[in-house]
Amino acid sequence: MTEYKHSVSLDKSKCKGCTHCLQRCPTEAIRVREGCAAINPQKCIDCGECIRVCPYKAKKATHDRLDSLSKYKYKIALPAPALYGQFDNLDDIDFVVQGLYDMGFDDVFEVAKAAEMVSGYTRQYLRGDNIGKPVISSACPVVVRLISMRFPFLCKNILPILPPVEVAGKAAREKALREHPELSDKDIGCFFISPCPAKVSYVKNAFAGSESSVDEVLSVSDVYFELVGRMNKITVPEKSTEAGTVGVSWATAGGESTAIFNERYLAADGIENVIRVLDQIENSDFPELEFVELNACNGGCVGGVMTVANPYIAKARIHSLKRYLPVSPNLRPGSALSSGVKMPEVEYIPQTPLSDDRSEAMRMMADIQEIRKDLPDLDCGSCGAPTCAAFAEDIVRGEACADECVVFMRHVFHDYIQRHVSQSKETADGQENSKGGGDGDGNGEA
Repeated sequence: MTEYKHSVSLDKSKCKGCTHCLQRCPTEAIRVREGCAAINPQKCIDCGECIRVCPYKAKKATHDRLDSLSKYKYKIALPAPALYGQFDNLDDIDFVVQGLYDMGFDDVFEVAKAAEMVSGYTRQYLRGDNIGKPVISSACPVVVRLISMRFPFLCKNILPILPPVEVAGKAAREKALREHPELSDKDIGCFFISPCPAKVSYVKNAFAGSESSVDEVLSVSDVYFELVGRMNKITVPEKSTEAGTVGVSWATAGGESTAIFNERYLAADGIENVIRVLDQIENSDFPELEFVELNACNGGCVGGVMTVANPYIAKARIHSLKRYLPVSPNLRPGSALSSGVKMPEVEYIPQTPLSDDRSEAMRMMADIQEIRKDLPDLDCGSCGAPTCAAFAEDIVRGEACADECVVFMRHVFHDYIQRHVSQSKETADGQENSKGGGDGDGNGEA
């Protein structure tokens, strides 16, 4: 099995062993051992929550750098819709598009444009027969990976259409080869400007079994500081946006759902809310839903950890920008669902079992339950595990010791002190009684 390439990494030299990341990790992928955090790569979904909450900046997102542009003859920028919400007092997206050209890109293919195409394909797919409902959006790679790891029965519900970034990469590459026949495929570099690390992981791994058309992933924050200087020098932009309100709306939570023109939908953002919704869908608590849009980041993609602006401010800016755009120049309701945009079926990724031997795994499970009875069920994280249940499992796996529980050891110490005090008192009373008896004998002999 190919090793999954993660985009969230840990700088141990900065880690202080606090429990902020431990308590916020949605998949319990983090442990604190010997005063330093450790990330379990088999459980990590690259959501970036640990980056967001770490007060010491010990977690960071791994992405490509701007100097990677020099590797390609023909460079194509794929800006995420969230990029448009980073700039203050921006009332024309054309300035952003022109700024990207001025940075050295030979072409700009907006992901918002591809999002409108995906919206049209989604509408057509929802009208089909014999599809698992509710259909769950495939746009957020965190959600797709989470489902593949924890909700195996919902894998069939994931929308089998590639996310807009991949559709944009494919279309941009085909356009470049068509307009510049002198170029080879290797001469072309597609650069996605991403708001979150999960999309870096999407590109670096063979997502859902297919090779990505995107070559490099830049962070919105890196591009922002280079781009804002270029934009300030533009008086009248020569290049213009090809996206509309529908595509730009994908930057915020609910934008994808409103684009399908179907009232039987649910949109949720924030990883904790996402997990809660998936639990309810798995338990058939939403029988009337047809479409579900889930965003791991609060507010949608504008809340990604690789952005610059406050997500709520960015969301307001996106809403303001939409007033100056057409509804959707790329939304084609009658478009046929071509094989080029179909995503391979998402497969279940089983977690590491307690043991390959079933009887041994059952015994270990029983041991976990017995250990939990002695634990305080406070989920304080002081032991280095996120919950008492996780700590009990770590003990059984041989990765932790019971004396690492501070509360448990406090009770042990308290009992020891009580016994010591009682024994000391009994010894003192015995000595006093012995002394009193000796004085009586002595007085009798005198």
